[in-house]
Amino acid sequence: MKRRQFVQTLGAGSAVAGLGLLGGCATGGGSGAKVVVIGGGYGGATAAKYVRMFSDYSIDVTLVEPNAAFVSCPISNLVLQGSKTITDITTPYDNLSKRHGVKVVRDMAASIDPEKRIVKLAGGAELPYDRLILSPGIDFMWDTLPGMAKEGAKDKVLHAWKAGPQTVALRKQLEAMPDGGVYALSIPLAPYRCPPGPYERACMVANYFKKAKPKSKVVIFDANDDITSKKGLFTKAWNEHYKDIIEYRPKHKVVDVDAATNTLKFEFNDDFKASVANVLPTMRAGDIAVKTGLATANARWCEVDFLTFEAKAAKNIHVLGDSIQIAPAMPKSGHMANQHGKTCAAAVVSLLQGKEPPQLPIYANTCYSFVTEEDVVHVSSVHRYDAEKKTMLPVQGAGGLSSAASELEGRYALAWARNIWADSLA
Repeated sequence: MKRRQFVQTLGAGSAVAGLGLLGGCATGGGSGAKVVVIGGGYGGATAAKYVRMFSDYSIDVTLVEPNAAFVSCPISNLVLQGSKTITDITTPYDNLSKRHGVKVVRDMAASIDPEKRIVKLAGGAELPYDRLILSPGIDFMWDTLPGMAKEGAKDKVLHAWKAGPQTVALRKQLEAMPDGGVYALSIPLAPYRCPPGPYERACMVANYFKKAKPKSKVVIFDANDDITSKKGLFTKAWNEHYKDIIEYRPKHKVVDVDAATNTLKFEFNDDFKASVANVLPTMRAGDIAVKTGLATANARWCEVDFLTFEAKAAKNIHVLGDSIQIAPAMPKSGHMANQHGKTCAAAVVSLLQGKEPPQLPIYANTCYSFVTEEDVVHVSSVHRYDAEKKTMLPVQGAGGLSSAASELEGRYALAWARNIWADSLA
């Protein structure tokens, strides 16, 4: 398969856990079983839809999600750049109900009782389950930044790493910033959600400055020793397009923030005062997963059985997406969460039907990054289950990096977004 065809295939969101195996668990059985899904992002929405589909619509599925619509983190940096609006990256949950019979409950999961198999909601209701799929995304370790506990700090120094209101608010901060001001972006130590995302964000903010505020600067403070993803491609883009705008400083770990003055404080470096401070705190599994005791890897991430995504800490609870302790070379990305959702759905349907789950999950990941308003680069990979090591391993020689940024890949990126939104939510 040629690289172009490979990228187009991945862009469709279609490469998934042994598709030939999935058909075997899609007929009969499971009738009357109840599956509750917590979190309507790339992982949870996909899982909810595909449990219904793979069970021939015989399994009862309830999706618990506090937001009225899905807002995509991929493509959200274009909202900061100005070529997209928040509406462009927002998809309602209506089709999960109308087309697939998923019951969407707009509420927060307050607690989980793994013994009684009950989810208690913030609104007071209780949802019993036979299998629970947990896809709560990431939450932040705010205790690593004491100054952010002060009143109003989180409304002034934004992360915008969960697409939605903060994305819009950060765009407004950039618009209000005087020409000649400095936007400071701090990146935490890996692992964090979307490895190339911060570097793409720097490009998009610099692209906006180049057009609207040519005297302004972007300074990246990276806690890591070096650029964590697509280094050569980002470095080339910075040199070609943003040579006098973007400054990259590795080994700069932020340990506190003075939100009143937009001042970043570092472990070993001098304080830095910015016009707009955009701080990505250290990340961990979503609150409900941690509170339930599922975050068994450094109290941050949830360890799972990669055949079923069942949590190692609790029976009948499956954890997906950014909350899990990743397998080797597996990124925390939207595309990967979508693949988790399908793999988990197939396993859950099989288990509820008294069958063995598919034994050879194979899935793919593609992550596109905009370096200008039109030019895009990608990284892609394929992952296969290793029965001996009981983990997912990258398939050598599959996937790879763009040779250079191009407008063609920009079109692929937007097509990928439309396709995966449809795959998860239509």
